[in-house]
Amino acid sequence: MYVPIVLVVLVVMFLASAIRVLNEYERGVIFRLGRILDVKGPGLIILIPVIDRMIKVDMRTITMDVPPQDVITRDNVSIKVNAVVYFRVMDANSAVIQVENFLYATSQLSQTTLRSVCGQFELDEILSEREKINLQLQEILDRSTDPWGIKVSHVEVKQIDLPEEMKRAIAKQAEAERERRAKVIAADGEYQAAQKLIEAAALMSTEPISVQLRYLQTLNQIAAEHNSTTLFPIPIDLFTPFLKGKDPK
Repeated sequence: MYVPIVLVVLVVMFLASAIRVLNEYERGVIFRLGRILDVKGPGLIILIPVIDRMIKVDMRTITMDVPPQDVITRDNVSIKVNAVVYFRVMDANSAVIQVENFLYATSQLSQTTLRSVCGQFELDEILSEREKINLQLQEILDRSTDPWGIKVSHVEVKQIDLPEEMKRAIAKQAEAERERRAKVIAADGEYQAAQKLIEAAALMSTEPISVQLRYLQTLNQIAAEHNSTTLFPIPIDLFTPFLKGKDPK
């Protein structure tokens, strides 16, 4: 009576240890008696209990956050830089055989590469040329992880933390630059205004009556403001036509 029950239990245990189901994004690296057999999946996988062993490998793109790293730039400024790395496993065999833990290895390599690359640039270059740094990081990581069957698709520097003293210095530099631009713009405006005044004076000198018309126009503008008292100098040239028209005795 107990024999059929024992057989059923053994069959259930055998099937439970022999049957594996892999998702679409998973691959299974099969080892038989310690030797690699093949990469299988996705779908239903049948293993020989005790003899076969399977290691699952996720083939999706992995997003890895690189923790903040203390970096000394080429101009001896201490900063903290963190980044994010996007990569995926292209060869499951190499990811299992060539490296003990490809996630940990990629994380450590990303940290050391981030410190090394950022240390080759000055602070102004790190702040203004992130795209160049990102491309260099991606190229180095992709080349280093290629033997592990890993493809690094993108690396992005996320944040750069500066010391408070450096933040104040950068703020002063930016303020001084703004003041310099304002002075240059004001001086350029004065120069252009002076040029226009010279051109206007040269044009008005060809017709003396235009000066008198300009005086009258200015007087009209002042009168429109409804001031109680208006002081306006009258040029002597205004009376020249009348003086020339008077017959001398």
